[in-house]
Amino acid sequence: MEARLTGLAQAPAPSTAAPAAIASAAPDGGTMQVGQPPADADRAPTVAVLDQQGSVVTRRGQLIGELGFDYTRSDRNRAIFRGVELIDAVLVGVFDINESRQDILTGSGSLRYGLSDRFEIGARVPFIYRSDKLVTAPIAGSTGDDEARTIDNSVHGSGIGDIELTARYQLNNGGRNVPFLIANLQATVPTGRDPFSVRRDANGIARQIATGAGFWGISPSITAILPSEPAVLFGTLGYTFNLGEDVNTRIPPVQIDRVEPGDQINISAGIGLALNERTSLNFGYNHAWSFGTRTTTRLLDERTGEPTGTPITTRSRDLQIGRFLFGVSHRFSDAIQLNWTVEVGATEDAPDVRTSLRLPFTF
Repeated sequence: MEARLTGLAQAPAPSTAAPAAIASAAPDGGTMQVGQPPADADRAPTVAVLDQQGSVVTRRGQLIGELGFDYTRSDRNRAIFRGVELIDAVLVGVFDINESRQDILTGSGSLRYGLSDRFEIGARVPFIYRSDKLVTAPIAGSTGDDEARTIDNSVHGSGIGDIELTARYQLNNGGRNVPFLIANLQATVPTGRDPFSVRRDANGIARQIATGAGFWGISPSITAILPSEPAVLFGTLGYTFNLGEDVNTRIPPVQIDRVEPGDQINISAGIGLALNERTSLNFGYNHAWSFGTRTTTRLLDERTGEPTGTPITTRSRDLQIGRFLFGVSHRFSDAIQLNWTVEVGATEDAPDVRTSLRLPFTF
């Protein structure tokens, strides 16, 4: 079992087979004693799972670093009508076609350290380059006096993103037909440039890129890993608490007093298949239900530019973000492994495609 899982592992995978009934040759040419349990039998097999979901805890005293490179592409096209409908299919008003494109490149460095064989802590620091392009094209002839023109609002920039701090604990001693359970806790620290502090023009259009969300996030989750020779099944169920904040930012024609981002339910599942001792394939699906964001605003007075009137609270729609996952992992040595993954959007709210390259290495 261990030999077949090595291609899936970030560290040598423990065997989950029953103790040998007779003496057999050990890897170093010696003899294993009858009935002796395999080393680390109480540890889950380490799986090079996708998007950092469900990896096993780091061994005691071991320090693992990881370099990551990600590219995400999102395209949106919308036709917007502002007017009235006289009868079916007869519309009088203004038609706009909006096209938005977003490209995000992320380079990250992370460290994980095992405080014990069951408990690890870690941190991840991302650096983000982002390019946003919004094209608005009013359709000529939709009104009597408009002109065909294209309004191009493009902005790009870079900076540090939101730092992630993690703690993970293995809850049980899994084994044959019993999944290993791992409790995870992640805190997202708003160290990136948030959307409410970027420069904007007189119309409220951003002229600077946000590299962070601007809010604290706390994400507890639980991961199950089940060896099933020659495969490893895994799944993660998590919930993210996003903490609201008073932002007091003016984006004409309103002042945004407070923003309470919606929480998020996240579930993922997949399978890892060992092709040989060094190479494995990973398949999975991830789905996130992100609840709507509550925003409290006040209109700005046209003459003084000061907020006026009664605060109005609105809630955006929920988002359903589904992604199909595929990945390949190859171990070059006991200390170095390369993981390449591709994610394809399965729902309208998901990014079109995301690909990532991760290089974990042991010090």
